[in-house]
Amino acid sequence: MAKTKHDLMKDASEIVHYDSAGIPLYVKSDALSEYPGMRALCHWHDDLEFIRIREGEMYYKIGSRTVLLKEGDCLIVNSRQMHYGYSWDRKECRFLCILVHPRLFSANRTLYDRYIRPFIKNEQAGFLYFPASADAGMEDSAEISGEISSLLEQAVRLRERQSPGYELEIIGLMHLLLGRLISRGLLCPSADPASPLSRPDPDGAAQRAMVSYIFQNYSVRITLDDIAAAGHVSRSKCCRIFRDCLQQTPIDFLNQYRLQVSRRLLLEDGLSVTEAATACGFGHLSYFSKLFRESFGCTPKECRKSAQIQSE
Repeated sequence: MAKTKHDLMKDASEIVHYDSAGIPLYVKSDALSEYPGMRALCHWHDDLEFIRIREGEMYYKIGSRTVLLKEGDCLIVNSRQMHYGYSWDRKECRFLCILVHPRLFSANRTLYDRYIRPFIKNEQAGFLYFPASADAGMEDSAEISGEISSLLEQAVRLRERQSPGYELEIIGLMHLLLGRLISRGLLCPSADPASPLSRPDPDGAAQRAMVSYIFQNYSVRITLDDIAAAGHVSRSKCCRIFRDCLQQTPIDFLNQYRLQVSRRLLLEDGLSVTEAATACGFGHLSYFSKLFRESFGCTPKECRKSAQIQSE
């Protein structure tokens, strides 16, 4: 796929392309092979995100926390959490993904303020993880995962058929899903160690600020000091946060983002190799070509030529 898969704002928030204009709902069956390097860009959005693994497995990062999602597992990522999924060994993973904006639950203000708002506004509520197999700390996790899986799969089938009013049915299913979680006390912060709710890393604000700085300034010269200053942390802490949250150094993350943008410029905008390299902040063409080959398995010229042949 030519695109970086995610269209991002400068503050690292994702521009969600909803299924229907005016209805903040996104339902799709997906695969990691659709993403460059089988790795999504680190991003955030206001929507609640629901993931179910259909086949294979993938790692999912929320802040500095990593969850290994296996077949049948379900994950709910709270609003405004930095996150991304990736394959460790480049093996395929097929999953379904549903994004629901909180305003779809706000028709009745009393219900929204009582049940939904406390969860999405709670900065300590990072995500909810429901393994398909019985978890030692949560014996009924398999049962809950099965309930969630059933509702998410129903939503996908409705989206695929697109019968009149299918959006209303999907929204109804999402209300039902949240209602069942609320009835079990799972959408409220809990000190109970058996709770599937995970608290985010306290360095999340610094991570978001530094990633946002890179997205805003990738086209010009950036140093490690610049990135650290954006997060109001020291150089050493900056490197630790990137290592914990992204398994990369700050400069490696910067270069990977530059490469993904340059690939889009080559494939979609028709820029020359030199123009794409310069637009993405690479001062040396040979260094750009070396990194590009290492990342995508071909040179920038080969990538651009392949795109031209396909378009013809």
